[in-house]
Amino acid sequence: MFELDKWQEIYSTIKKNKLRTFLTGFSVAWGIFMLIILLGSGNGLENGINENFKGGAINGVWISSGVTNLKYKGMKTGRQIRFKNEDYTMLKNTIPGYDKMSARLFMGNILTSYKNNYGNFYLSPCHPDYGGIKELTILQGRFLNNIDINDFRKVAVIGEKVKAALFKKNDTVALGKYINVNGVLFQVVGIFRDFSRSDNEQQRIYIPISTAQRVFNGNSVINQISFTTGDATPAEADAMVQVARTMLSTKHVVDPKDDRAIEIWNKSEDVRRLNALFAGIRLFIWIIGIGTIIAGVVGVSNIMMISIKERTKEIGIRKALGGTPVSIVMLIVQESIVITAFAGYIGLVLGIGVLEALSRNMPPSDFFRNPEANLGIAIGATALLIVAGTIAGLIPGMKAAKIKPIEALRDE
Repeated sequence: MFELDKWQEIYSTIKKNKLRTFLTGFSVAWGIFMLIILLGSGNGLENGINENFKGGAINGVWISSGVTNLKYKGMKTGRQIRFKNEDYTMLKNTIPGYDKMSARLFMGNILTSYKNNYGNFYLSPCHPDYGGIKELTILQGRFLNNIDINDFRKVAVIGEKVKAALFKKNDTVALGKYINVNGVLFQVVGIFRDFSRSDNEQQRIYIPISTAQRVFNGNSVINQISFTTGDATPAEADAMVQVARTMLSTKHVVDPKDDRAIEIWNKSEDVRRLNALFAGIRLFIWIIGIGTIIAGVVGVSNIMMISIKERTKEIGIRKALGGTPVSIVMLIVQESIVITAFAGYIGLVLGIGVLEALSRNMPPSDFFRNPEANLGIAIGATALLIVAGTIAGLIPGMKAAKIKPIEALRDE
């Protein structure tokens, strides 16, 4: 495989047919280049979609109350469904295998102030588990805990943009300070960052839901219940959602098929659909890319056939001097791999270079970001090149091995 005379012969053959070798190698390089660009673009699309899914656990389920759209058991449509604390407690005691669960109260934008700084920020009362469900990052302090809920504490966890708006340069320390939320003082116990794209998510204030119910509305109404399914399989997660729908539909006398009365967003179901979509896109890209590479391989194989035709007498002499069929085949295969691998490597490097340039210079997009070809793709493409080069040279090599010395020496 590494005999010097063989490599000299391969070099001599390629040097003698520069244009032919270049055009043949270009087709292979173009195939690999397009495969890398397509795969990188597919990754960019996937990264963009996944970015939109940030800001909440991928195994999260959000259940919101709405308005009935279907008649059921004598009940008219247009009936407002209102969840209460007992609904949260019922699901907490009924749904099997959940990981985290929280109720929420929607209070909208509330005037909030600290000293002479004011702002309207979204007040979101919840239970302690909501920090994990929303996948918040605590930058300072802590999130809510069960003691806050049980003791009706007036504590708040604020977004980093809320901190920036209320606590100016002269008063940068927010932890332990009291902010005025709609006329009620709350002590800041934590500062968080939400990786959701929505700017509204960064301007939220989380307070204990028990405190909000007692201080602001004096009842037990809640607007949403959310939970995570933990390590449950897709079938088990769907079963949890079905249990929640059945229990709530029964309690509120709602048709279980009425999606507007009890609105459920199962994020894991959306993730599964997207994964299936991306798998289909990747399969399509590989089919197109491999098809392009095959076209280049056919070109290499044809060129090797022509090369064998031109070297018939040389091959005959080699066999007459004791060259075995295996050595003939290996010589042709080796030359084919050299052409294919070298050209393909150029296409691979150019493709990765183009993707890197796009990734650095392309402005962020909601649905496309950071197109990249990972190490696995590069290794797979390299292996594909070696296989392609072997196949391209194997058939011509086998034909060369069948040449009879006496016939080759008579060849003109």
